[in-house]
Amino acid sequence: MQKSDNNIINLFEKSNPGFHKCKIAESINMKRGGSLSNPVLAYETWGKLSSTKDNVIVILTGLSASSHVASNLSNPAPGWWDGMVGKNKAFDIDKYYIICINSLGSCFGSTGPASINEITGEPYRLTFPELTIDDMAQATKLLLDKLEIDHIHTLVGPSMGGMHALALLVQNSNLVKNFIAISTARQSLPYSIAIRSLQREVIRKDPLWKNGYYSHENPPSNGVRIARKLGMLSYRSADEWAQRFGRKRSSKAEITQNTFGIENTGFEFEIESYLEHLAIKFQDVFDANSYLYLSRAIDWFDLIDYGSSPEKVLGNTTLTNALVLGVKTDTLFPISQQKELAECLSSGSTKAIYKSLDCIQGHDSFLVDLEIFTKEIKCFLENI
Repeated sequence: MQKSDNNIINLFEKSNPGFHKCKIAESINMKRGGSLSNPVLAYETWGKLSSTKDNVIVILTGLSASSHVASNLSNPAPGWWDGMVGKNKAFDIDKYYIICINSLGSCFGSTGPASINEITGEPYRLTFPELTIDDMAQATKLLLDKLEIDHIHTLVGPSMGGMHALALLVQNSNLVKNFIAISTARQSLPYSIAIRSLQREVIRKDPLWKNGYYSHENPPSNGVRIARKLGMLSYRSADEWAQRFGRKRSSKAEITQNTFGIENTGFEFEIESYLEHLAIKFQDVFDANSYLYLSRAIDWFDLIDYGSSPEKVLGNTTLTNALVLGVKTDTLFPISQQKELAECLSSGSTKAIYKSLDCIQGHDSFLVDLEIFTKEIKCFLENI
């Protein structure tokens, strides 16, 4: 990847005029060593900040999401959570000032492996320092300081964003009043680590990865595409696949006994075609090295690093209320982890509400089953 308008970050910026970039510091030191010079974070806002700045809701993103959580005047394109952020929606922009922050390490505007290293004039690639969730939280706090936000009404963290939020909470015990955790956990379980490890291996085994030194014009697309397919299997549930697709054959399939779908003959089953469609969309917009760094950061995160037990760690915050939402069909962050997190949050003075939701879409339910999530979040916000 050369220093040019062709890199993936510049392509994203050109297609998303509504987001902002903020230099958060001259440099920051990373938890596992190394530092970044002049790092920036990308973010977008909705609503109006009150005169007392007491209506701020901060949304932290999952691994593959940008800061474009919803449409706005600058960028009317639908966001990844458009059904949840807006007038009269779960996060009502007539009441709250919403800030969605793209995490450090991403390829959607924030400093990450695809960003240009000012010293070399080339992308960081694998010279980017080892990235942790804790580094993401440090960077987010620096951005909030730049924005002169010293108090968050409600912090929202789905999936990786929930881990990011937990780190932000414990690093800054007086920053957040209320917390909404969605399909997240205080640490990753072996099954989830195994899935992500396999995704990273698939990317690294792509011949075009070239030990991280691929060009934008010829990236390891096959590795990223297959990694995304593996991810989708863990993001959704087997029950949903059965209900949506069953054994329905693809209308475009021209499979013979010996092709196995290799020679551009399509896929035999609808589920195959669906996964291929999603994976191709993803491979065209997400940087492979960023995927590796963010994925590994999720595996490394463990709240126990902050103290003798997760109960004591979370019990030391001044958090007032918490809502923990989990889904029974989620295999990536199982419902047992949501229950455990709620119990840890309740160990101190926090009033924690735990809800186990009957959604069929697995881990991605919060992106799909908007009616049930809207109901729970609206009820929580109205009663705190």
